[in-house]
Amino acid sequence: MAEAVRQDKTARQLRMLSDALESGRLGPVRRLINTLAPAEIGNLLESLPPDRRSVVWGLVDPEDDGEVLVHVGDEVRESLIADMDPDEIVAAVEDLDIDDLADLVEELPDTVIDEVLKSMDRENRERFEQVLSYPEDSAGRLMNPDVVTVRADTTVDVVLRYLRLRGELPEHTDHLYIVNRRHQLLGWVALQDLVTSDPASPVNRLIDDTLTALHVDESSDEVARQFSDHDWVSAPVVDDGNILLGRITIDDVVDIIRDQAEHQALGAAGLDEEEDLFSPVRRAVRGRVVWLGVNLATAFLAAWVIGRFEATIEQIVALAVLMPIVAGIGGNAAMQVLTLMVRGLALGQVGASNASVLLWKEVRVASINGLLIGGFVGLVAYIWFHDWVLSLVIAAALLLNFLAAALAGVLVPLTMKRADVDPAVAGGVVVTAVTDVVGFFSFLGLATVILLR
Repeated sequence: MAEAVRQDKTARQLRMLSDALESGRLGPVRRLINTLAPAEIGNLLESLPPDRRSVVWGLVDPEDDGEVLVHVGDEVRESLIADMDPDEIVAAVEDLDIDDLADLVEELPDTVIDEVLKSMDRENRERFEQVLSYPEDSAGRLMNPDVVTVRADTTVDVVLRYLRLRGELPEHTDHLYIVNRRHQLLGWVALQDLVTSDPASPVNRLIDDTLTALHVDESSDEVARQFSDHDWVSAPVVDDGNILLGRITIDDVVDIIRDQAEHQALGAAGLDEEEDLFSPVRRAVRGRVVWLGVNLATAFLAAWVIGRFEATIEQIVALAVLMPIVAGIGGNAAMQVLTLMVRGLALGQVGASNASVLLWKEVRVASINGLLIGGFVGLVAYIWFHDWVLSLVIAAALLLNFLAAALAGVLVPLTMKRADVDPAVAGGVVVTAVTDVVGFFSFLGLATVILLR
């Protein structure tokens, strides 16, 4: 429901923008744009063709430029940055949080990076360089080093006075972190406990040490899983020595989850989730033709299998009519299993310890579905062609293909994961090729053996 509301809102804003741009009245466009959050502006920019995008981008409040750049895809960001002067880019990104700046740094010109580093004080420059030293999809790269720490031997009153002296807190601050003299994490205390406790109470009475800190080398997928499991708003990040390095907040995790969903949805079709909806034709062709070539190769393989039974098809024309059913329903069954497996692997729910149990379960599901669907299709085939042997052949072929779909749907993503290949991207082509080949071979092979004996 919430997603539908968001989509309606975006569509309505897009219509208003288009109407205003067509009329040449930029005032209403500017007012509309500057009432939106940076993420909403980014979504609208991605929805506009390049010529209109440039106009709207020029109307965005410069104070929002940096945040908007964080919330658009790589290709769109590249096009927006290309239209900016170096001074504009520096002004846009120099006030970003360090974790957000780390997301952008690879697409910024070297001269801009140099200017941004010069504008930082020594402490922030060292923090920024530390964040960049970690792998891209790790907790270290996601974290923001800006954390509020206190000592355990102080009182609540001292901490509250310290917070008032600071004047402001980092966004999404729900805990203060308790560290020792070596900056090792001892625990954390919730802000709500601080403001509701006796001012004379020592902080060490309020410490919560039951929560788990994230290790700096933790993968972004694991970070997202931990936040989902524990309903965190923020979480500390530590190294091997339990030294507090920074924290990750829920807004960054929401971005991870959204990226994962886009990756799975678009990756299955061989598309890059960062591709601009209005990218140049040449770039779009270059990004898609390789994947289409892989699909073409698997299609030729299936065609070769069919060609081996050309004589059979010539004698029994009904086989040509029924072949798409065998391959099509098998491919759908395989994609169902593959989708569950990719999701399970992404969430850490599938591994060597339970793979055999899962495989046995899917084989049983495939057997039952194969008997049900195969029996129904066989009945339809008999009514259609009045040949009970043909109906048995297609029923048997469907059962075999359902079993092949189950085996491929489970084993292919597991094998790819072990080979460090993303099953969300490559798995669909492989399992579909398996079900096409097995479906055609079993159907035409059984027909050759049984119907032409």
